[in-house]
Amino acid sequence: MTNLEIPNLFSVKGKTVLITGGSRGIGLMMASTFVKNGAKVYISSRNAEVCGSVEAELNKIGECVAVPADLSTHEGLETLVSTINSKEDSLDVLINNAGANWSAPFDQYPEKGYDKVMGINVKPIFFLTQALLPLLEKAASHENPARIINVGSIDGIRVSTIDNSAYGMSKAAVHHMTKIISVKMAGKSITVNAIAPGPFPSKMTKGMLEEAQQMVEQANPMRRIGKPEDMGGIAVFLASDAGSYVNGAIIPVDGGQHLIAAL
Repeated sequence: MTNLEIPNLFSVKGKTVLITGGSRGIGLMMASTFVKNGAKVYISSRNAEVCGSVEAELNKIGECVAVPADLSTHEGLETLVSTINSKEDSLDVLINNAGANWSAPFDQYPEKGYDKVMGINVKPIFFLTQALLPLLEKAASHENPARIINVGSIDGIRVSTIDNSAYGMSKAAVHHMTKIISVKMAGKSITVNAIAPGPFPSKMTKGMLEEAQQMVEQANPMRRIGKPEDMGGIAVFLASDAGSYVNGAIIPVDGGQHLIAAL
């Protein structure tokens, strides 16, 4: 009963966190929140220039280390894993956020697009988690589990009206992978959960929001899109003592949009 005070219950101070796709959009929202609250954050993305720029900005308020890597390739994944292993003896939180989308009508959907989406959204989560298990196990204890947080999507819960079939399939796979790994990791004192975001401002949603943000907001039960604090808040909850008994959950963060048949 010693950690019931809010500053202790939701603290991530001193934790070591890795966020893939951490230089933009949802990943950056989470990275900024963790850095501002005293965590040491590693961010990874394919764009080395953007990654370095974000590292410089976040280091003005806390501790951030950029590790550019293309996780759709074996070499990129190995680079990230070897870098983290060379710098850290343990890892408290792994956030698998890197993702891609490809829109096309179902009957015209190209194999190239399907392979890209599945190759970035699904496969790296499995193998990065597998490769970093030794570091996560070193950070884990029965009282304070290590955490794995996968970023899915409400498109993995419901069928979107947008022509992005492989994206929805990939995120449904992420959700079920989360459940499978959560059961296998519980005995190692590692929790595994997924966040399923609705519309948030990001590179992936930029085109849609430029064309139809007002329509997207009106279609949402809460009449708005997500804000950085919405994403940062749920990630910190899952990584803190407050979320230590949450395991195998798929948590929509979308204002209730997954409950209706709309964008």
